[in-house]
Amino acid sequence: MSYCLAIAGMQPESRKELHKNYHDHYYGFPIHDDNELFGRLILEINQAGLSWETVLKKEESFRKAYDHFDIRKIAAYTEEDRERLLNDSGIIRNKLKVNAAIENAKTIVELQKEFGSFEKWLEHHHPKTLQEWMKLFKKTFKFTGGEIVNEFLMSTGYLKGAHHETCPVYSKVLEQNPLWEESERK
Repeated sequence: MSYCLAIAGMQPESRKELHKNYHDHYYGFPIHDDNELFGRLILEINQAGLSWETVLKKEESFRKAYDHFDIRKIAAYTEEDRERLLNDSGIIRNKLKVNAAIENAKTIVELQKEFGSFEKWLEHHHPKTLQEWMKLFKKTFKFTGGEIVNEFLMSTGYLKGAHHETCPVYSKVLEQNPLWEESERK
């Protein structure tokens, strides 16, 4: 079932609004800020094994705990910061996921040095199939399995599939020129 159809299903009103806001304003829209791109990666990694609703409910806590997803600050986190995160009840307290966020921040700092930005690194490798992206992410980042990579790339406009063509948000995403759409025109 597509995400567009899933959020329209029978859900309690607060849950429906939480998903609707994300669906209508964020899901599938290109992100041009490296910290926000990295933040989306952190959220997708933390969703693994949990519901997206859980992550959405904790998004503000994640922002606060991870210095508003400031890549350079997170890359400089110390062992004390790791412990602080592992003891923060406002976020997902999973050692592998916390370590992945810190190590991936360090990796992105290096990618920024080489390519100018995380976004330019993604653009440099676009277009790729999902399988190619998965291999690249597995080689480059920590804790990035197939579903995490797929959702990260769909949710940020690098892969098609966030919205069905009949979804009212689909045309709004197209107005933002997602990279998947650009590669389809060629």
